[in-house]
Amino acid sequence: MSNTATLEINGEKHEFPLKIGTENEVAIDISNLRSATGGIITLDSGYKNTGSCESAITFLDGEKGILRYRGYSIEELAEKADFLEVAFLLIFGELPTQAQRDKFHADIKAQSVVDEDIKKILDAFPKSGHPMGVLSSLTSALTAFNPSSVNVNSEEDMYRAIVKIMGKFPVLVAWTHRKKQGLPLDYGDKNLGYVENVLKMMFRQPNEEYTQSRVLVDALDKLLILHADHEQNCSTSTVRITGSSHAGLFASLSAGISALWGPLHGGANQAVLEMLEAIKADGGDTKKYMAKAKDKDDPFRLMGFGHRVYKNFDPRARIIKKAADEVLEDLGVEDPILDIAKGLEKEALQDPYFVDRKLYPNVDFYSGIIYRAMGIPTDMFTVMFALGRLPGWIAQWREMRLGKEPIGRPRQLYVGATQRSFVEIDKR
Repeated sequence: MSNTATLEINGEKHEFPLKIGTENEVAIDISNLRSATGGIITLDSGYKNTGSCESAITFLDGEKGILRYRGYSIEELAEKADFLEVAFLLIFGELPTQAQRDKFHADIKAQSVVDEDIKKILDAFPKSGHPMGVLSSLTSALTAFNPSSVNVNSEEDMYRAIVKIMGKFPVLVAWTHRKKQGLPLDYGDKNLGYVENVLKMMFRQPNEEYTQSRVLVDALDKLLILHADHEQNCSTSTVRITGSSHAGLFASLSAGISALWGPLHGGANQAVLEMLEAIKADGGDTKKYMAKAKDKDDPFRLMGFGHRVYKNFDPRARIIKKAADEVLEDLGVEDPILDIAKGLEKEALQDPYFVDRKLYPNVDFYSGIIYRAMGIPTDMFTVMFALGRLPGWIAQWREMRLGKEPIGRPRQLYVGATQRSFVEIDKR
C-alpha cells in the first residue's frame, strides 16, 4: 500500500499522508488540506467518516463484532475483572496490581463525601425533573465546590481529580434516584465494594436492613463494564471537545451527560421499555408487533434490536443476556412487560427476517430488562448508563489533555444568503 493518498481538484493533484493504526486501520491525514488547496474543506455530516483524534483506549470493529479496552477483549474483562479494575485500565492504561486496585478503591472512598450544600441544590429540583437533567446539573455544580483547576502536568493533581469524581459521582446518582422516590439521602457504607455501595445507596429503605444480592451485584458490575467506553461516540466526543477548550473535568463530564441524555444515544434502553409498555397497552401481542416491524409502510420501529455500529452482532449483548436470565430467575419477578420482552427476544432469534438481517437484541434491550427487574425506574436507565461510562469519559478527557490536542473547531460549508443591504423596519 502506498503511504500517501492523492486528491485531484480541477486538474491539480495534492498528496496527503496515510496513517495506519495498530489494528491496521487506515486514515488519510488531511490536517493540511485547507492550506494546500487554498481553503477547500471536506464535508462529513455527523463525522461518520472523519477521525477526530488518535486514541489508545478502545478498539471497535463493528463488522466483526469486536470490542476491546486497551487491547483486552470485552468478553474476557466481563468474565474475569470487576468494574474498578476496568476503570483503572481505561484511565491509566494497564490493569492494576492488587495493591494499586486497593489504593484506588481506598482513595475513591476517601473522596465519597459530597458537600452538604449540594443537597440544597438537589432540593430545588421538583420531583418531576428528569434524572439526567438533575445529574448533569449536580455534576457541573461540583465545580463550584472544587474551584481549583486541575494541573494536567501534575500526575498527583490529575489522580486526585479522578478519584474525587469516581467517589462523588455514585453518590450523585443515588441521590438523584432517591430524590425521585422521596427517600432520605444516603451515603452508603465505606466497608462495601464500589458496586455493592451503589446498590445500597440507591435501594436501602430507612426502616429495614439492606441485604445484598450477589446476582444483582454481579449483573450491575457487568453492565457497568460493558458501558464503560465505546470509542468516539456522541457523548465521548462531547467530553473531548469540551475539554479541548481546557474546561475542567467536572464541566466536561457534565457536557457528556447532557449528550448521553438523547434518545438516540444513552436513552435507547429507556426507549426499549417505553416500546414494551406501548405493546402491553395494546394487548401484548408480540407477533402483531413483529409483523409491524417487518412492514416497511408501518411507522413502528422495534427498539433494542440491531446496532448502528455493530453490523453482525453486539458482543456486549451476548454477555449480558446470561446476566439478564440470572437476574430474572433470582428475583422471580412476575412482570407482563418482561414477559413481552422475552417473547420478542425469542421470536427475533428464530424469525428468518430478523436472523437474515442480523437484527439481534442489543445491549440496550437486555440492560433495560435488568434495570426494570432490579426496580430502577425507566427514566433512571440513562443515569445508570452514565455511571458505567464515567471511567471512559475520564480516560478520554485525560488522554486528550495529556496529548495537548488543540481546541476543537469544526468547519462548515455555508449555504445561507449572500451579502445584502439592511432594510429599514418601515420598508420591510
